[in-house]
Amino acid sequence: MAQQVRGVIARAKGEPVRIETITVPDPGPGEAVVKVQACGVCHTDLHYREGGINDDFPFLLGHEAAGVVESVGAGVTEVAPGDFVILNWRAVCGQCRACLRGRPQYCFDTHNAKQKMTLADGTELSPALGIGAFAEKTLVAAGQCTKVDPEASPAAAGLLGCGVMAGIGAAINTGGVGRGDSVAVIGCGGVGNAAVVGARLAGAAKIIAVDIDDKKLRTAKELGATHTVNSRTTEPVAAIRELTGGNGADVVIEAVGRPETYEQAFYARDLAGTVVLVGVPTPDMKIELPLLDVFGRGGALKSSWYGDCLPSRDFPMLIDLYRQGRLDLDAFVTETIALEDVEKAFERMHHGDVLRSVVTF
Repeated sequence: MAQQVRGVIARAKGEPVRIETITVPDPGPGEAVVKVQACGVCHTDLHYREGGINDDFPFLLGHEAAGVVESVGAGVTEVAPGDFVILNWRAVCGQCRACLRGRPQYCFDTHNAKQKMTLADGTELSPALGIGAFAEKTLVAAGQCTKVDPEASPAAAGLLGCGVMAGIGAAINTGGVGRGDSVAVIGCGGVGNAAVVGARLAGAAKIIAVDIDDKKLRTAKELGATHTVNSRTTEPVAAIRELTGGNGADVVIEAVGRPETYEQAFYARDLAGTVVLVGVPTPDMKIELPLLDVFGRGGALKSSWYGDCLPSRDFPMLIDLYRQGRLDLDAFVTETIALEDVEKAFERMHHGDVLRSVVTF
């Protein structure tokens, strides 16, 4: 039987979000209904509200979440009612050319629930990243649920559903950071600081955090950065080169998503080094680099999709590290808030006051 719950809705571009009653249908084949326990307030949700993703309003916002499976539809075997899960927005298909080549983290046909959640009047909702977790309950594809240790804090665990996983994965999975490497991270918000943590986990010897905000740089230092550079007052490429013996870093992770910072990342890496773009650009942005420099510097220029993660592999492993005290996910939770406070959390995000505000239920 369909259920009615409260959810955060973006009705139109730029309008403040509002809490409305939404209808969550019973799960169909391959689907699950999840009782949400926590959901982080991510920049992507703000992009949806601002019309920066698409214009399929109204949106049910929220996607960086953890909760408990309440019910499942026919044919679901990977999770069962009562399982504590982290939600992901890339449920792999198992059949596309990437999956069949043993690279499911690049799945080209990820999927979501087929049924739609609706407003009380029947208007169909577009759930953010196919999840829509700023709600007491949500309907997802069962493959979007990854079972993890139920002793983990929901507020911390849910962050692996997007930003923290994107940053850690950019360092470990995409960048291939190894023991003794030098790493520079440009942009130290939630994703960039997660990349700092990923580089530390991978055994990097030198981790250089770059940002224009001293508060974010202090957080980066607390999370494992060995050096910090305020690029508002110091030219970052020269600073990174100076800190790496004049060579540049082995891996430079760009977590801003702007042409000027990408160019800094390009020139701040060592010969044959790697640049990883994990910051999300807007459709109008372009870069211009001398092709001879692209050729002559060698190495690799990579984009990181969701930290190139495979949720079934990476989420349980990272939660185990968290439970062992080796990965401080709690450090990313700046505050816990009520569903009614999402709009205020967007304002705090604008001012750079938080790594993550997390809605808890």
